Amino acid sequence: MKIYTKSGDCGTTSLCGGKAVSKTDEKIELLGTIDEVNSHLGLAKVVAEDSLKETISCLQRNLMLVMAGISDSENADFFIKNEQIAALESEIDKIEVSFERENCFVLYGANELSARLDVARAVLRRAEREFCKVAKKHKTDKNALVYINRLSDYLYILARGCE
Repeated sequence: MKIYTKSGDCGTTSLCGGKAVSKTDEKIELLGTIDEVNSHLGLAKVVAEDSLKETISCLQRNLMLVMAGISDSENADFFIKNEQIAALESEIDKIEVSFERENCFVLYGANELSARLDVARAVLRRAEREFCKVAKKHKTDKNALVYINRLSDYLYILARGCE
């Protein structure tokens, strides 16, 4: 199968199940933003220590699951589980007690890894805002929105812990 299908040449693309939508559809915007986050996480993974690479890969797989759930909101196989949220919260708690956090605004860019994580987090916050818009009009996995919110907290504290 060729990479180019020509089906998108007229400004449409397909969601899971084949439903054609405009490339400007709010779900497509959201999917593109999450894909952008995933790409930024890939950039962070390149410079991360080996011990963090599998964690980042797991986050990337979870974001792909979120994307599948946005594309096909009827398929519960694509929904985020409570355990995935709890795992993020547990990791946040572990990192947060490992160093003393200053109570001030953070100037990003202390090192390459923390800067890449901060970019991923900032784009994820945009995805979260877009997700809220989509959720007002379409059925969505409520846990996916919670996961995205918690993931942005995780990326923030992880970036601070890498400084």
